[in-house]
Amino acid sequence: MKSFFITEQNVSTYAGKIAAWIRERVEQSHGKGVALGMSGGIDCCVTARLCRLAGVDVHLVLMPYGDDMKNTGSSDHAMMLIEKFKFPYHIFDIQTAVDALIIASDSPDCQEDDGNRELSRANLRPRVRMAYLYQFAQLNSRLVIGTGNLAERTVGYFTKWGDGACDLNPLAMLTKQEVRTLARFLEVPDCIIDKKPSAGLWEGQTDEDELGMTYQQIDAWIISGTSGNTETDRKIEEKIAKSAHKLAPIPVFER
Repeated sequence: MKSFFITEQNVSTYAGKIAAWIRERVEQSHGKGVALGMSGGIDCCVTARLCRLAGVDVHLVLMPYGDDMKNTGSSDHAMMLIEKFKFPYHIFDIQTAVDALIIASDSPDCQEDDGNRELSRANLRPRVRMAYLYQFAQLNSRLVIGTGNLAERTVGYFTKWGDGACDLNPLAMLTKQEVRTLARFLEVPDCIIDKKPSAGLWEGQTDEDELGMTYQQIDAWIISGTSGNTETDRKIEEKIAKSAHKLAPIPVFER
């Protein structure tokens, strides 16, 4: 699956290659630059820095749901990167928009179990964020740049038509380990690199707790075909099968 691997020895070369790729895609679009959803996490911080390395005009968009980014410290991390590297940014609170879209649990047309109810509501947030981001990008003649890494794509850990939607994605073939290597090279603050990854779907949520496995295990499966644990391998393969529709083209009737 992977034809390269970023290490401390070659990180400078690959940072340059990825930056050149970003610049080429933006130039081909004849757009003014890119819009990037900024959560304060390592993936979006690395992507922002790669855009800056590429010499591409990048505008960061923070989209909290009420106080959620403030409560988790994510807004502090986002502002830390913004202030350190002088990124332009906007903030849009999505709470009113998200709450307006929630289907009431007592609706006669809503036959749902508790698990589906909570997950469907949580997935509203990334979908509303993407709607804001695409509107902002279109208003300013920009592309939406994605931040999903290979580990997330492998197990389908992203919201379809939410954070999985973008016009280009420079991290899509990078493991979480490679993203961390790039982050250190690009001088992303240590507190961002070292914190537990979270999609911010609900209070206290972390990626690895929700997945039931670590990014290190997923990376190992990608590189060597096994996480080192038979049960984890089974879970990974199960997630790949269940989420295959997220990466597949939309089925269409042809004849």
